[in-house]
Amino acid sequence: MKVAAEPLDNLRIDLAWLLMLAEQQTPGDPRVTDWGALVAAVARHQAEIFGVPGYDSPHARAAALLQLLIHVPALERSNALFASAGAYAYLVADGLKVVTSPEQVRDLARLVKSGEATVDDIAAELRRWCE
Repeated sequence: MKVAAEPLDNLRIDLAWLLMLAEQQTPGDPRVTDWGALVAAVARHQAEIFGVPGYDSPHARAAALLQLLIHVPALERSNALFASAGAYAYLVADGLKVVTSPEQVRDLARLVKSGEATVDDIAAELRRWCE
């Protein structure tokens, strides 16, 4: 797979991509318990207001995905792993080089789960992973 040299312009996710990600990245292939959460994640990720993207960078779109999937669980288990894998996979698919550690992923997931992190806070941390 060839990786783009620069981020793509507003790469979009869909339900099939999220389901593939859940199957590949979560142990034991947990069952989907809330299809609406997945549909909401796709809609939030693609949000536009009068033709202007609601999230203006790959990091912000990945952050919005991560935040929603942690707070609105879609799977019977492993939701933090699923959400973190989704943010990571989105950045990679968008052509960004991501360098992080399991500890950084865990710490970000805990921060998001605590409710203290805004989308901007999460996006800032994701930017640090791409430097």
